[in-house]
This record gives sequence, structure tokens and C-alpha cells, in this order.
Amino acid sequence: MMKRNPLAVALAAVLMSLSFNPVVQAGPRLDKIMESKVIRVGTPGDYRPFAIKSDSGYAGHDIDVIEMMAKEMGIKIEYVPTSWPNLMKDIQAGKFDVAVGGITRNVGRIRYIDMLPGYAPFGKVALVRSADKAKFKTLEDLNKADVRVIKNPGGTNETFVLEKLKTAQVSTHDKNAEIPGLIAESKGDVMITETYEALHYSKADPRLHAAFIDTPLTPKNQLGFMIPTDDADYARVMGFTWELLDSRGLLKQTSDKWLK
Repeated sequence: MMKRNPLAVALAAVLMSLSFNPVVQAGPRLDKIMESKVIRVGTPGDYRPFAIKSDSGYAGHDIDVIEMMAKEMGIKIEYVPTSWPNLMKDIQAGKFDVAVGGITRNVGRIRYIDMLPGYAPFGKVALVRSADKAKFKTLEDLNKADVRVIKNPGGTNETFVLEKLKTAQVSTHDKNAEIPGLIAESKGDVMITETYEALHYSKADPRLHAAFIDTPLTPKNQLGFMIPTDDADYARVMGFTWELLDSRGLLKQTSDKWLK
């Protein structure tokens, strides 16, 4: 029988232990934010009522929440424009520290980034003209050859349209915030969106109707803020700050302001 080298056995045991108990290394992101007193916030800024950019700056539910978080952390915000097609690439490239603006929590995103706790439960719905609301009662009604669907590129709404509405006439419009107006002006028939955006535009413009609100086209999901996975301390502090605002009732107040 071959005699084992005690040193080799001990080294193998140490290596095996390390392989099953990896040490999580915290990155420098949190230190950089706290030293510079600035957190970079990426947002497409085109999704009411969560984040919309105008000449006067950014406004919306997510903007109020991230502003409160920054104030609690004693830092200021630098907003970084992005787009839905580039959202994941930009956060992975380190262009910003957190992404907000009505971002759906799903497995496809969680594979690559982290997300703060979910909020604003929603389902996919359709924004249509009020005059046509009787025409659209089922998914099959939307998926017809004479139905014109306008989608915004890069998000989960586009994914839904491409998977579920293959028979419809589908076109793409880069500016999400302009699509409701196009539907109202009969330049398209359907916009697939989420509960809160559809409700916002249907309340703001009587020409528009939010269809499928009571029976959404998809199972219920939630939105969330995206954060990178390169710094465990940063993720812990962001999660704690969110929970702190929640415990004070500030998240509910913001929800009541923007989402009711």
C-alpha cells in the first residue's frame, strides 16, 4: 500500500475546505460612493409614473425613493441616462451604481445583477383607445393581423409582444413615453405595458383605456432597483437603507403619492 504524505493530505484538506467555503470579497464601490459623496443613478427616464425626464429634471416614484435613500446615506445623486436595450450592459460596464425607473424583477436579470426588494405588484396589460375597448377582451383579440401594436425596444414588454403577438402588425418606437400619444391619435391600436403605466395614461387622457387591469395578461410580478454584484458591503447598505425607509412608512407614502 502506498504511504500518503501527511503534508499533501493536509494541503488537500485545506483546498477542499476553501472550495466549499468561498470567501466573499467586498469591492470598493461603497467606499468610492461614500468618499465622493455621490451615487450614480441610471434610468431610461421614460416610464411614468416611476421615472420620467423633462426639461426640469427627473420625477416619479422611483426618483423620490432613490432621493430619500441618498439623503439617508448622506450623499448626492448624479443621474446617468441609459436606455432599455442598454440597461443591463451599462450597469455591468460600471456606468452607474444603481438603476431605477420601473424595472421588472425576473430571473433573466437576477442571473447577472442583484435587485432590491420588490414593490408595485403588477401584470402586463394593454393600453388601447377608449373607443375600441370593446374589441379587446382576450389575448387572442390583440393577436390579430389587423391589430397594430407599437412596442418600445429592450424591455420585458417587447419580449411579451414578440412572444405572444406574432400575428399582429408590430412596429417599434424608441421613445416609450410617446407611444400612448400615438395610440390616442390612432397611429397604432395597442401598447403592451404594466398596470401602473396604463392606469397613469388612461387617467391623464380620456381617449385611452387601460385594458386587462382586473385580469392581467401575465402572472403578477414586481418591480425593483438593479444594483451590481461586485460589492457585498454596498448591497448590504443599500438593502438596509431601503428597509429603514420602509419601517418609517416612507415607501408607503411614496406609493400612495404616485401609484394610487
